[in-house]
Amino acid sequence: MNILNIPNMLDLIQIRTSYRGRYEPEPVPREDLRKVMEAGLAAPSGCNKQTTSLIAVDDPERLAKLKSVIDPPIAQTAPAAICVLTQKIYAYRDRCFHVQDYSAAIENMLLAIQALGYASCWYEGHITDQDQIGRKMADILGVPEDYELVCFLPVGKAAQEPRPSPVKKPFEERAWFHGFGQQ
Repeated sequence: MNILNIPNMLDLIQIRTSYRGRYEPEPVPREDLRKVMEAGLAAPSGCNKQTTSLIAVDDPERLAKLKSVIDPPIAQTAPAAICVLTQKIYAYRDRCFHVQDYSAAIENMLLAIQALGYASCWYEGHITDQDQIGRKMADILGVPEDYELVCFLPVGKAAQEPRPSPVKKPFEERAWFHGFGQQ
């Protein structure tokens, strides 16, 4: 859906979907990548520890190196990507909110990507799996050992019509007022 047809943020949230198709080859302007990253960095963070950092990659050679270590392959035609880094910093007593921090940042970026007319998908599972793909990617980008690369967000124009979002369970099955299962 074209951003010009989206009347407000609540509609944008409802139409956002994960895109796993081919991307158009046109580059993503740096200004747009910066806007997306600024949206990510504006996310809340536990005790304001700001554990999330970001690296945008739009250089075709560097991007090809990153994609070459991702197995199974993903987003092979994306002209840009944002890699999400986290640091495990204790925020309150023995609590660390780094997962919540980077999750909020990723959701903000996914919405910004959609708002700017691009497509993306939150790739985390096999980036952070036992085969250490995230560390291999981090090494390509010169990321220090005390950071973990936890997510790869491709960014680009969709070459195909995105699939509609999966059907969600009805509101009444997952949300209630005043108590579990109450309407």
